[in-house]
Amino acid sequence: MLMPVMESNHGKTLLNFAAQGAAVAVASEIAARHMVATGALVAVQGYTDFSEIGVEALTGFASAFFNVRLIAPATTAVALSATIGAGATAQLGAMRINEEIDALEVMGIRSVAYLASTRVVAGLLVVIPLYCVGVIAAFWAAKFGTTALYGQSAGVYDHYFRTFLNPTDLMWSFIQCIVLAVVIMLVHTYYGYTARGGPAGVGEAVGRAVRTSLILAAFVLVMMSLAVYGQSGNFNLAG
Repeated sequence: MLMPVMESNHGKTLLNFAAQGAAVAVASEIAARHMVATGALVAVQGYTDFSEIGVEALTGFASAFFNVRLIAPATTAVALSATIGAGATAQLGAMRINEEIDALEVMGIRSVAYLASTRVVAGLLVVIPLYCVGVIAAFWAAKFGTTALYGQSAGVYDHYFRTFLNPTDLMWSFIQCIVLAVVIMLVHTYYGYTARGGPAGVGEAVGRAVRTSLILAAFVLVMMSLAVYGQSGNFNLAG
């Protein structure tokens, strides 16, 4: 009897790992798609606006500046909330209405530490590939749109892009993503842990969690940007 039980548990563990890997892949794909769209938008809007004053060569500056400081953290937060966060809320909500969380507490297991904190840590781990894939996709889309669609020289684009791409900005951008991931996963795990009202209540909890997490993520992103870069943006366009 012991061997079949061990094999069953091993199979469930492998299935859980496979499910988590699939979730990370889906989240990365969503982040990449969103960042391609936003990177292309930076190319279109940046080139159009700069060309009106005769400085369309600065489109590379727009990509290095806006993608890193604002677009990448915001898009990563949306992708994390819509995939891993919503999934965590649904899982915890289903466990709550099925009284699985109550069963853990009866056995003396701290359900918050066992269920909620592990998902917050998972969100921190997932945000790393999300951010990396998103930033690369945004950079590629902005360059492709500027050079292939508008015909700007790749050398001109790369010159201004590399001139204004600050490694310190990338570091702060990544830190912003880490903070946003903590905020988002805390919100989603709270709504899932406190879900009530059967399957319909779980659905409402997921919707409320996504809404609340995105609002808080936007607020935190603005406050951190102001704290790190200041009101002026902390850069000198004249070099």
